[in-house]
Amino acid sequence: MTYPGWKDLELGAAITTPGNAAELKTGDWRTEKPVLDEEKCIKCGLCAVYCPEFCVEEGEDGFFRANLYYCKGCGICVQECPKGALSLVLEEK
Repeated sequence: MTYPGWKDLELGAAITTPGNAAELKTGDWRTEKPVLDEEKCIKCGLCAVYCPEFCVEEGEDGFFRANLYYCKGCGICVQECPKGALSLVLEEK
């Protein structure tokens, strides 16, 4: 099998259309997911502030939850939660 040389690749390699990140459901390779304990949550939003994927969203109820289509399960939100309201659980598929 022959592979293209680097000069044959589109600018940006695999992503040829700018602004298409919303189409890429990056959470598919996650092994653990964050789960919220509403009893402990104070709705501070720090999980959303520290999320490197910007996938934590505020719901109508004021609680912040990760959009699992884009969450990679890194656990930063869990580490930054001041009340321990988030925990990582094994993803079951």
